[in-house]
Amino acid sequence: MANRGPSYGLSREVQQKIDRQYDPELEQILVRWILGQCGGDVSQPAPGRDGFQQWLKDGTVLCRLINSLHPRGQGPVAKIQASAMAFKQMEQISQFLQAAERYGIAATDIFQTVDLWEGKNMACVQRTLMNLGSLAVAKGDGLFVGDPNWFPKKSQENRRVFSEDKLKEGQSVIGLQMGTNRGASQAGMTGYGMPRQIL
Repeated sequence: MANRGPSYGLSREVQQKIDRQYDPELEQILVRWILGQCGGDVSQPAPGRDGFQQWLKDGTVLCRLINSLHPRGQGPVAKIQASAMAFKQMEQISQFLQAAERYGIAATDIFQTVDLWEGKNMACVQRTLMNLGSLAVAKGDGLFVGDPNWFPKKSQENRRVFSEDKLKEGQSVIGLQMGTNRGASQAGMTGYGMPRQIL
């Protein structure tokens, strides 16, 4: 798995297309947010896609991040430990992903463990972290640290309640999408095309 050789042909084109989706500016925003959110527990990563991947690869930074979004002592990941063993690193990434889903991120917005561990799709990792930041800002529970303008705002529910009279009133109105035939007549209309010639 770790000793995979270079890809060729269509596989290489697909991988290059995925690599082009990675955003270096978004990387800087995410690094700033994670460092601020986790406090002094986390060190600064090396710049660039590979540095970002190596920084997150063992899962400890991600687990500290998700724990920092919960009240102290109530973090979803109980045991965070750095390990050089691949299995332990992937297990911690998996714990982060499960905790992120419980936090409120949709399952379709979450990256796969191998996307990060093998560095195959770091753009997807960025999108997951971006969604996590947006959700943390939207919750407004005071646990988010950083600038809320770094992340796009999540839409909020805007429930409306109408009275029975108002609902009945709306049933008698013909919507403009249905059209209207008021004032319509066939005066002056002729059939389409040439008339039939009878000799």
